[in-house]
Amino acid sequence: MLLLQQLIRIPSVNPEHTPDRPDITNEQKIAEFVADYLTDFGANVILEEIAPQRPNLIARFAPLDGRPRILLGPHLDTVSVENMAIDPFSGEIRDGKVWGRGASDTKGPMAAMLSALKANKNILSDLPIAVDFIAFMGEEASQHGSKHFAAHHAKDYQFAIIGEPTSMQVVHTTKGSLWATLSTTGVSAHASQPHLGENAILKLGGALVTLQENLAPVLAGYDHPVLGHSTMNIGTITGGTAPNIVPNQASAQIDIRLTPALHAAGGALKILTEIIDELKLPLAIGSAHENPPMETRVDNPYIQKLLATDSRTLPAGAPWFSDAAHLSAAGLPSICLGPGSIDQAHTKDEFIDLALLKEGEVFFSNFIQSLAKN
Repeated sequence: MLLLQQLIRIPSVNPEHTPDRPDITNEQKIAEFVADYLTDFGANVILEEIAPQRPNLIARFAPLDGRPRILLGPHLDTVSVENMAIDPFSGEIRDGKVWGRGASDTKGPMAAMLSALKANKNILSDLPIAVDFIAFMGEEASQHGSKHFAAHHAKDYQFAIIGEPTSMQVVHTTKGSLWATLSTTGVSAHASQPHLGENAILKLGGALVTLQENLAPVLAGYDHPVLGHSTMNIGTITGGTAPNIVPNQASAQIDIRLTPALHAAGGALKILTEIIDELKLPLAIGSAHENPPMETRVDNPYIQKLLATDSRTLPAGAPWFSDAAHLSAAGLPSICLGPGSIDQAHTKDEFIDLALLKEGEVFFSNFIQSLAKN
């Protein structure tokens, strides 16, 4: 059985996505499996509990003896399996692909990294640049795993390669994100006499249209040569209690993707707050959670070593967010890299091509061997 099949068959859904399914959530079981796998060929493994049944995994093949260190770091959790069109935990091999939740994001990159480490087990302890394997909990929601690691361990490392499905391109810059809830209130009344109330849904809808019209050109001004400009999406809208009651409350969830320039200008929440105040929009901001963008210079020597590993590997940017941004914000130069495409991530029939999985394993193996020539 392929290692990736074994990983897929261990459910590790992020509990923030599926809070009512303890049978398939949390990262404990998959962390224990990976710990056993690594221990079998010489790793010293620590499971560092970040939340109950939700550890980070830290595996070292060489002691903390002062030599430079880098890390390979995928995440352990997956998104929800709700509404999938295939068995999410089958790991079935069909049509030259491995199918199941996490096949692409990010158990495929994890399997490639693990297999490459095992293939080079005889040299890991003696490399002049130590290579650790770190697996993070919680990436698919609040990133508590990478935040904790950044605060407590980032100082021990010179470079981080975060496992994500990048089609083996070196993603050295990504957008940040702001998630926030915008809410408004109205006055309830009987639906037969709507003029006696104030419809919070209509009030919210009008305010959101005005916000979009005024915020979009501001965000477009914060551009980036690789990432493009900052953007906003209105993702959900809720309100009211029944069709025969004028709704007295309504809310929407928004997602702003911010470039490094917007982050440097104070961030998305600052800009959002200023525009709402300036336009006197009837919107209250709640549950705001902002993550930083990431930008690592392409001339970083480790990036240059990665690019030299395979001529098909190129520097790239991505509009999505990952654990790498929290490590980068803590001063640890980081990139994202791994086999598989982001186009398959989170889909109803997630898969990874077996040939691409093998290419990823060979790439990481060659990269590890190149460190011996440092």
